[in-house]
Order: sequence, then structure tokens, then C-alpha cells
Amino acid sequence: MSDEIMNNTVPEEEKQYSPLRRAWGAFLAFFGISSATHTASKKRQKLVGDIVCYIVLFIGAFLMIYPFWWMIAGSFADTSAQGQKEAILNALVWWPTRSTVTEGYEYGLFRNYDIFFNDAFDGLSSGFTFWKALLNNLVYSIVPVVVGVITSASAAFSFAKIEWIGRDIVFFLLLAAIMVPGPAITTAQYSMYQSMGWITVGNYSWGDFSLVLIVPGLFGSIMTAFFIRQFLFGLPTSIIEAAKIDGAGYFRIFTGFIMPLAIPAIMAQGLLSFMGCWNNYMGSYLMVPQQSFAISLPHALARLDENGAGPYATDYAVVIAGSVVCVLPVMILFACFQKTIISSLMLTGSKE
Repeated sequence: MSDEIMNNTVPEEEKQYSPLRRAWGAFLAFFGISSATHTASKKRQKLVGDIVCYIVLFIGAFLMIYPFWWMIAGSFADTSAQGQKEAILNALVWWPTRSTVTEGYEYGLFRNYDIFFNDAFDGLSSGFTFWKALLNNLVYSIVPVVVGVITSASAAFSFAKIEWIGRDIVFFLLLAAIMVPGPAITTAQYSMYQSMGWITVGNYSWGDFSLVLIVPGLFGSIMTAFFIRQFLFGLPTSIIEAAKIDGAGYFRIFTGFIMPLAIPAIMAQGLLSFMGCWNNYMGSYLMVPQQSFAISLPHALARLDENGAGPYATDYAVVIAGSVVCVLPVMILFACFQKTIISSLMLTGSKE
């Protein structure tokens, strides 16, 4: 009689599962996974999902951050001893086995940085220094970016807010030009600049700077104009119409109304353009003579590893310290203005 009562009290759907199967279902439900025997609560499912998500994000963040940490740690490696340069860096995981922190060296803690700033470029062109390379990079990054972003913004204003015949066709052709890979036209560009006399040792129209890395950037960028144009679509056209009624021309409207309102987009695109120009190694390598004083800082850093480039050509810790110096400015800029960049890109899809 008792057996019949027990059989009647057990739910029909659980009779087909063994106690082991139900125990396994309870185990899965504890970790937020529903099964045929147990249903996990939504709160526990969300908790487990968040834990898995944060684990994946942590692993991704580690893979991104660790190379930068390795570079910073390697810049403090003491590779002054002959025959140990590669061994010390190959054994580096978190910190070098011989470092300027633990080894007493005549230059002190920042030995590698001191050499990079003062002595590392002695083997390159006579009289070429780190400070000259830094000045070149500042000129190549600031002058084209400031003028080029303003040029791109004016073009974006024309494409977004001014009605003229063929506007959409011209904009479509400019966007189509983005599809052409840069390396595909590099040979043609080199031939054109060489025929203009811009790729010759000592033949520069503006001091010891390469016109190839300055003049083309003054005319703006298609991608910069595209993003600023999308941002300008979110600005009300009534502002322009009211300014026209008051007698303002397009130049006055652009400088007095559009530019102040589009400052977030202009700043974001300017910062992105600055980062690209600052790290422009290939442009300097292909378009600037190797022996000239006009090479950029990344180009000069790459030349440290050439034979005969000085007593520190194979001192890899000095080269790594130089890499830190090259990367640090753009990292600081991005850390300070990342909210501006992200918010500007988010607003490029808005329309009035």
C-alpha cells in the first residue's frame, strides 16, 4: 500500500530520470544552466553569465596590456654586459633578470632612456639627434593635422549643409577613392614627388623637413570629412537659414556657427589623425632619403638596428626604451580624450 502511495506522489515526468540524473541537473542549475530536470533561476543565470563575460574580458585585456608591460619592463633591462643582450630579453616574463634597478650602473635607473636621448643616434647622419627626430615628428603631426582637419571640416560642411549641383556624385566618388588600397598608388606617388624634386637629399623647400609628409596632409582626409559630415547632419539647418537671413555668408556661417558646434567631432578626428601621423613609419621610410635629417622619429628608431649605426645599435634595451618614448605621447592623448573620441563617433549616425 505504501509503495502505491509513493508512486502516486512522484511527478510523472520525474519517474523516467534516475537519482543520478536529477543530481546532475541540480548541479547544473546551481551554475545557472537549466536542464530537463531542473530550471535555473534568472538571477543565477545572469550571475553566471556576468562571471563568464568578465573572465573573457579579463583575458582579452591581459593579452592587450601585457605587450605594453613587457616593453616598459624591457626598457629597464641592463644589457650593457656583452653576450647577454638577447638572453636577458628572451628570459623576460614580468621583469628582466638584470635591470638598471638592481644593477649599479653609471647612468643610473634611467640608463637606457639617457642613452636614447643623448647618444643613440650618433651613428646615423652626422649631427642628427633625438631632438631633431622629435622636432620632425611634431612638425609632421601638428601642421598637417591642424590645417587638414579644418580643410576636411569645411568640405564636410559643404557636403552636409550646402545644396549644389553634383554634390552627391562628388561625395560618392570620394568615398569610392577610399576603396583603393594605399600601397596600390605608392609607386605613382613616389614617381610624382620625385619629379617635383621633393625626394632628394638636401633638396627641401622648407628647411630640413620633408614636404611629402607635410603638403598632402594640408588638403585634408576623406575619412575625416566623412565623419564630420555625419556629425553635421545632426545640427539643425535652421541655424544656417537664420544666419543667411541676417546676411551672413557661408564662410561666416562656417567659422562662427558650424565650427564651434562641431568642436567634439573636429577634436576627435584631429586626435585620431595626430596618432596616425605620429606613428607614420612607412611614409618616412618610402618617401624620405635614408641619409637626410628629415626622417621621422619611428623611422630613426628603426634605423638604430642597422649595422654601423653607432655603439648602441644592438643594445636592444635602448631600442625598447625608444619605443616607449614613441608610444607614450599617443597613449596619454588617447587616455585623456577617449570620452571625446567615443562620444563623437557615437553621434556621427544621428540626423536632424
